[in-house]
Amino acid sequence: MEDKRNIQIIEWEHLDKKKFYVLGVAMTMMIRVSVYPFTLIRTRLQVQKGKSLYQGTFDAFVKILRADGVTGLYRGFLVNTFTLISGQCYVTTYELTRKFVADYSQSNTVKSLVAGGSASLVAQSITVPIDVVSQHLMMQRKGEKTSRFQVRGGPEGQGVVAFGQTKDIIRQILRADGLRGFYRGYVASLLTYIPNSAVWWPFYHFYAG
Repeated sequence: MEDKRNIQIIEWEHLDKKKFYVLGVAMTMMIRVSVYPFTLIRTRLQVQKGKSLYQGTFDAFVKILRADGVTGLYRGFLVNTFTLISGQCYVTTYELTRKFVADYSQSNTVKSLVAGGSASLVAQSITVPIDVVSQHLMMQRKGEKTSRFQVRGGPEGQGVVAFGQTKDIIRQILRADGLRGFYRGYVASLLTYIPNSAVWWPFYHFYAG
């Protein structure tokens, strides 16, 4: 049987950069809009004590809709969209690092290993602070304090203009924990994503070749 496994590898210099960045962000945004409500629900389910707030995913979905409407499912969404930057930085770092390493080694395994790890380091350095802020915003709930920090005017955000809640959360994190507060879980994220990315890409090139 003929082996049809060979896949053309598209290198950085082959890409139309304008299309790559514009279409990449647009596609990721569409996916993010569709899955964000479930990310918010997952976060609340993980943080709650036992079943103090919700009995499960469907119960959480219904209760959030009743209490806050559709917008309640998108708390922290605008802030979270800034992680789109990290996705583009990931790919850019990966490709540029591969190109740099190519000056020292032509091994796809070496290039992919170093580039994959470096890309995750850069991406997580951008993603973690944004995630910390957006997760605190996700936890803002009417009538109850479910986060370490509470936005001005309560979780309803009365009288708070766009990004006002975000600024308030950022100030409270800085006051309570300093800059380190934005990097809670940073090391754990690096230990999760760097090895994963560093190993994934060499295998991709191995099976594509």
